Amino acid sequence: MLMIRAMIRPEKANDVLAGLLEAGYPAVTRISVYGRGKQRGLTAGGVTYDELPKELLLTVIKDKDKEFVVNTIIEHARSGIEGAFGDGKIFVSPVVEAYTISSGVKETSAEE
Repeated sequence: MLMIRAMIRPEKANDVLAGLLEAGYPAVTRISVYGRGKQRGLTAGGVTYDELPKELLLTVIKDKDKEFVVNTIIEHARSGIEGAFGDGKIFVSPVVEAYTISSGVKETSAEE
């Protein structure tokens, strides 16, 4: 299993969520966050905005689905055809175990 963390522009979150749902990946957690990337914020009209709003999307998927899910997120989160600074970042991490709280059922990567 893998955890996908996607930091994206807030205005793209609904598009990404709809794209994932349509592709068969409905289980996503959405969190509003603030931060900055390599560009260190944004300066506009002499005012520097050190931290910018982003949406953090979290989902856990099977290893075999990684490329498809990552490409789906990129397709729906990218600004324009070629993208732009501030479109976001995707992080992929292994998940060793997951537990369903209501049933106590444990899932492991070995069960894929």
